[in-house]
Amino acid sequence: MESFTTDFAILLMGIFLLSGVLMTKLSARAGVPALILFIFLGMLLGSDISGLIYFSNAKVAQMVGVLALIIILFEGGLQTQWKQVKPVLGGSIVLATVGVLVTTSIVAVAAYFVLGIGWLEAFLLGSIVGSTDAAAVFSVLAGQNIKQKLSSTLEAESGTNDPMAMFLTIVFIEWIMMPDTTAWSLAGMFFLQMGLGTLFGFGLGIFASKTMNKIKLDAGGLYAVLSAGFAVFIYSITAVLGGSGLLAVYIAAMIIGNRELRHSHSIISFHEGFAWLMQIAMFVILGLLVFPSELADWDLIWKGLVLSFVLIAIARPIAVFISTSFFPYTLKEKWFISWAGLRGAVPIVLATFPMLAGMENSRLYFNIVFFIVLSSALLQGSTIPVVANLLKLNGPAVPKRIHSLELVSMDRANAEMLEVELSASSPFAGQLLQTIGLPKKTVISAIIRDGDLVMPTGSTKLEPKDVLYILTEKDQVKNVKLVLAEENMK
Repeated sequence: MESFTTDFAILLMGIFLLSGVLMTKLSARAGVPALILFIFLGMLLGSDISGLIYFSNAKVAQMVGVLALIIILFEGGLQTQWKQVKPVLGGSIVLATVGVLVTTSIVAVAAYFVLGIGWLEAFLLGSIVGSTDAAAVFSVLAGQNIKQKLSSTLEAESGTNDPMAMFLTIVFIEWIMMPDTTAWSLAGMFFLQMGLGTLFGFGLGIFASKTMNKIKLDAGGLYAVLSAGFAVFIYSITAVLGGSGLLAVYIAAMIIGNRELRHSHSIISFHEGFAWLMQIAMFVILGLLVFPSELADWDLIWKGLVLSFVLIAIARPIAVFISTSFFPYTLKEKWFISWAGLRGAVPIVLATFPMLAGMENSRLYFNIVFFIVLSSALLQGSTIPVVANLLKLNGPAVPKRIHSLELVSMDRANAEMLEVELSASSPFAGQLLQTIGLPKKTVISAIIRDGDLVMPTGSTKLEPKDVLYILTEKDQVKNVKLVLAEENMK
């Protein structure tokens, strides 16, 4: 019987994974964020519908959720290019702090009157839904041809506002449970968390990147495992010492991703797959934690609809317009940022905090938050490309990031392979290979054009969308990337 139970559990895991991967394809065709389908899968397998799985352990759901957020934020940070984020960093930080406070306050006022709860409870609910979700934003914007300025703003905001929302949630829970808590102690906690998060993020990010470059491991795949270990370690050590672990993880990942890194291609590819795996696990488990019978309540539905409307149509736009008032965003760009403020896993994970604290009405908070997340993901997530089109905020195709394609003998050979896709506006397009001026001891070994292999010669003319495979010495990698980066920036 025990072996049957184990095998059955493994079978369910296999179904989860296969269904999750297939649902990503379905979500792309249907124009619906994948997180919605993952949550529905969890609800379908839960006790209220199919009865296959009974799950009500908020502690396990929270642990899985936090671990998933670590991996998702780390992967997002690795893919974030500093040169794209730097021009919008100020606006993103203000959105991640002031924007969250404004959103929290407006939703709190609405919750106070709609739900009939106390002011502290109302602000707790507002703080839970105050931040956008990195998992939702990263997945929805992936592959979308959105103006680079806007996508960078949204990604940087979603990567940095989670710590603010988590801090506010914990603050209001403590305030409710311990009314004697002073504002000065809360202010000290805020600066401690953000300060340590920033400090540990920078310091451990540099340490991790240097370690991964210097250490020699027997298998190339171990470098990816090492980077995942660093992600979990950076979060945990920062959190244990009183800092914001999520902020530290995102900053560290940005530093690692923007430095010269051995085995970068395998590391990034690993984390892309790992992030998807954690998204599937997190949303399915959060779906299991929901009891659809509790959601099928007209009183809950109309209150959830009102709060969703307030969040989407009032709180988010006001927060965006206030936060970006001193930064160079056009009116159309502000409206788009307002609409693209997706809610996802973070609010649902934060909604488990009151449940674990044993607070009164914690189940009501969870169900309301769940309803708001579903509304936001369905309405906003499915219409982002349409809104970008209507506002004419689509940008040019962004060339793929240069990745290192490791050779089998990477650790023994003094060589490395680089991959780059030429953009439509690349100055290399139309040039002969012999005239593009790559550094010495560097050759273009292959070209992929429209899915076909082109064997390069000196007289081969490059075309837009060509994928170049460039073989060079390890010492020349930095120079090659600098040349290509400069050209792409033009």
